[in-house]
Amino acid sequence: MFESLGNMGVLTGSPGIIYAMVAASVLLDVFLPVLPSGVLVITAATAAAAGTGAATGKVPGEVPDLLLLTLVAATASVLGDMVAYRLAWRGGARLDRAIARSRRLTSAQERLGSALADGGGPLVVLARFAPAGRSVVSFVAGAAHRRVREFLPWSALAGLAWAAYSVALGYYGAQWLGTTWLATGVSVLALFAAGAGAAFVMRRRPA
Repeated sequence: MFESLGNMGVLTGSPGIIYAMVAASVLLDVFLPVLPSGVLVITAATAAAAGTGAATGKVPGEVPDLLLLTLVAATASVLGDMVAYRLAWRGGARLDRAIARSRRLTSAQERLGSALADGGGPLVVLARFAPAGRSVVSFVAGAAHRRVREFLPWSALAGLAWAAYSVALGYYGAQWLGTTWLATGVSVLALFAAGAGAAFVMRRRPA
């Protein structure tokens, strides 16, 4: 499976290239939520499972390290959050007017501001798993001029939780189902299911 991933262009080159691809995708998907950052992390973790020999009994050359992969994805997530946060902070009146025109963003701004002020930062962690939730939270936190010390720790926890969950899905999926495309597909579905669940909980959360 590791070789097939490389042949199909999903994972090519040294682990350093893989880390760079993952970091770039995770960092940028705060602006482009359609980027498959979660899929890349899971695929890299599946390859890492092959490299440990846990699923195949063989070590097929250079593969990503699980801990380093988790740290790279988590760090890129936090950096992306902070870039979006700072851009929104400096967005000025134009951004404020854009948020005011959107009922969804206005509601998110009010809810996030209240949640952070009341110590309800778990909303930031939950939003990291929801589709586009990370983007909304980061931009709204900046536009609302929330203090860095209120937002950054929760962003770090959210990034680490999301990265660890994604890596675990890829790794244990490979252990249970083997290093096949089926394992990767099931792991990706589990990630999407977590996102759908997070979105549902956020919608049900009282304002």
